[in-house]
Amino acid sequence: MNKKGFTLIELLVVIAIIGVLSTLAVVALGSARQKANDAKRLSDIKQVQTALELYYTDNNHYPTSTAAVALGDTTATCLNNSDLGWAAAGCATPYMGLVPKGPGTNEFYQYTSTGTGTTYTITATLEVGAGGFGLGAITASESGMNQ
Repeated sequence: MNKKGFTLIELLVVIAIIGVLSTLAVVALGSARQKANDAKRLSDIKQVQTALELYYTDNNHYPTSTAAVALGDTTATCLNNSDLGWAAAGCATPYMGLVPKGPGTNEFYQYTSTGTGTTYTITATLEVGAGGFGLGAITASESGMNQ
């Protein structure tokens, strides 16, 4: 007999190999997504730092707040040229028209400042690390970023 075709075992082996390869691809893409989110967090914070330095140049102080400000939340969507700095919407003279929020669901960067506005800190949390920083919390201030 001359039968042509694949046996059941051959088909099962091929399906198992495809399953293993697709699992490895999904795991690799998940890690890449986390690294991309971390890179976005670092980029966002650098942009906010640049806007804050422009604000400081014009006003001789950073925006002050009595409590932590959730950047990108409904109360701080733009950085305006005013005493408070952060505004809910419709900044007339913006340094940053749209303040970024974190890439995660309901993830906001936290901004705090001293009462005199001479210093500030922005905090965020990295998932896996990027840009020379490892996993965990990072803090940005007028002197740069550190972990």
